[in-house]
Amino acid sequence: MQRRLLPVLPVALLFTCVAARSQQQLTVFAAASLTDALRDLGQQWVAKGHAAPRFSFAASSTLARQLEQGAPADLFASADEQWMDWAQQRNLVVPESRVSALGNTLVLVAPAATARPVTVGRGTDLAALLGPAGRLSTGDPAHVPVGIYAQAALTWMGQWQALQPRLARAENVRAALLLVERGEAPLGIVYATDAAASPAVRVVGTFPPESHPPVSYPFALARSAAQNAEARGFLAFITGPEARATWQRHGFSVT
Repeated sequence: MQRRLLPVLPVALLFTCVAARSQQQLTVFAAASLTDALRDLGQQWVAKGHAAPRFSFAASSTLARQLEQGAPADLFASADEQWMDWAQQRNLVVPESRVSALGNTLVLVAPAATARPVTVGRGTDLAALLGPAGRLSTGDPAHVPVGIYAQAALTWMGQWQALQPRLARAENVRAALLLVERGEAPLGIVYATDAAASPAVRVVGTFPPESHPPVSYPFALARSAAQNAEARGFLAFITGPEARATWQRHGFSVT
């Protein structure tokens, strides 16, 4: 009996190793605006026989700083090139794995009950639309990507100086959206994908592409996952042709 079983053991061990690799759970640090689409793609990854990824969604700046402090992660998905550059300069990601796969649109939103169309341009008086005490909700321009894009757009409009004191500075784009959903801010600047995910708000205007740098989402492996085949596989999946339809269904443009 022992002579018959011995040749089988290496094959059994091989299958065990393959199964262990496919069940390795990944940790993904991702911009808050990617929440719904990445959760959808995570479920598709599980359907392929992999362990469910663990997602940590927050502002790209927050996640980049957590990486610097040694937080364990396998992938980093930023909502702008600036914070991915910051992480790359500090050797926190694998440069050759970096892929800028997605784009988004910067929009002006209002609570659904009070939404009125706005033509966003250099002549648009957002301060008047806010009313005497209303605040404009967006991410904190000091570090949150959507706020950085918003500052660029408001500067292009010639309204940054007037509106800067009236900003409701949120910790990420979903927090900025929530303020508008609750009616705590009459207007907000968020991404089109976040607005589409909320029945409580309406897009009332779209910022012209020339008003701000392109909204770009670079993805990269964290340095600690440089040799992690499972992490490389997931990155290839979410930036490859299989994921295109999911990204587009959630409102992202695929580059």
